[in-house]
Amino acid sequence: MTIGVVGGGQLGRMLALAGYPLGQQFLFLDRSADTPAGQVAPSLCGEFTDRRLLRELARRTDLITFDWENVSLEGLRALGRNARIAPPLAALAMSQDRLAEKRLFAKLDIPTTRHAAVETRASWARALREVGLPGVLKTRRLGYDGKGQAVVRCAEDAARAFDALGGGPLIYEEFVPFDYEVSIIGARSTRGQIVVYPLNRNHHRDGILRLTRAPWSEPALERRAAAYLRRVLEHFRYEGVLNIEFFVRGNRLVANETAPRVHNSGHWTIEGAVTSQFENHLRAILGMPLGSTVARAHCAMVNLIGTLPRAEDILALPGVHLHDYGKAPRPGRKLGHCTVFAPTPAERDRTARRVLALADPASPAALRNKDLT
Repeated sequence: MTIGVVGGGQLGRMLALAGYPLGQQFLFLDRSADTPAGQVAPSLCGEFTDRRLLRELARRTDLITFDWENVSLEGLRALGRNARIAPPLAALAMSQDRLAEKRLFAKLDIPTTRHAAVETRASWARALREVGLPGVLKTRRLGYDGKGQAVVRCAEDAARAFDALGGGPLIYEEFVPFDYEVSIIGARSTRGQIVVYPLNRNHHRDGILRLTRAPWSEPALERRAAAYLRRVLEHFRYEGVLNIEFFVRGNRLVANETAPRVHNSGHWTIEGAVTSQFENHLRAILGMPLGSTVARAHCAMVNLIGTLPRAEDILALPGVHLHDYGKAPRPGRKLGHCTVFAPTPAERDRTARRVLALADPASPAALRNKDLT
């Protein structure tokens, strides 16, 4: 079977690498021919909105999926019955609009932040009164890795934020003074089978994920996060992998956002789980039995941002695996990741600190030099 993938980034690349042992073939669509996925599979080159190319992708493949959520919903919808697409487009549409996402959380009784829609200066003033300060003003669409948002702590911030982000639909959310961040990843197959991975604890800097550790041993939080995830999977009669990110405050989970795709915080599953998120995504959309999500060890994932450390230095560390995406270096760009595989949490954290020192010298001292708690 040939699987079409809209988007040729590192997530698509890792999907293809997981699919080849299953006997699958891949064809990608991306704006550029020089992509991580293009190094491992053929690609069509053009805009995601190009309906001619989307029709060609559908004609040459048996099934279409996507490796990020900011693809052309309208273009995919226009394919109609000429293409089978998974995950479902209703889930993709929800993930492309932060307000729709919040409304879904409310409908499914999943705790989330207080928020208000903002489109005009009048509605901005009303949102500030209703939600209060501090808060975060965000674009409703096309925001990721900290882009398209601004923290608002005072009236001056409010004026600057609206001037910077205005011009399109916005959402204003209360600022949550959280203790830390977690994510939960699971998959639902075409047969309705659901599997859920262990809870991840995530560390961000400048809006970009820097470090994930899993399994994160908080059984009560993990049970609650898995229950919320199952609600979303069942709501959409979902096919594929889905992620939800949460803020943790005390013993309470506050849903932040979803991603209807394989997720950065699940990269540790390639070496660290019995079945990786990438393989389970493919199994799910192809109607195959889903694989075990049990962690093989205590794992960490460190993103390599902007520059790559020397492979020799990384690979000299015990239990460390390097994934180089083949991208040209650029500030803020995800160039690769490392996974750490260890028999104990303490050993995992010691090695993760050493990887961080090589990969991200500017990371907070709390991540590099102290206990990762």
